Amino acid sequence: MRYLLMICTDENAIAAQSPEESAAMLGRYGTWAEEMGSRGVLQGGERLRPTTDATTVQVHDGEVLTTDGPFAETKEQIGGYFVVDCKDLDEAIEVAAKLPAAEHGTIEVRPIWEM
Repeated sequence: MRYLLMICTDENAIAAQSPEESAAMLGRYGTWAEEMGSRGVLQGGERLRPTTDATTVQVHDGEVLTTDGPFAETKEQIGGYFVVDCKDLDEAIEVAAKLPAAEHGTIEVRPIWEM
């Protein structure tokens, strides 16, 4: 079953990292991606631009409304995601727990509804 792993962190804390801290974190993500790729579970993923670059779209009574930024103010923002193909939820949780962001943020594990 495929799962979406949403990486939710405080983007201000990430932006405040030193170049060395940032490089170390990216290295840990590289190690995770190598391991998950060799296991055959990693299907893809991307890092997202900050919420300051986001646009929220809604339609009310046929009118398209856009707003700069995310829909809701929250402490943590979705900073990226991975799609993994795991045998069950237990394996997806084990994979998510190995993500570096799990140590300072939240990883939401959600099954993908195949269409």
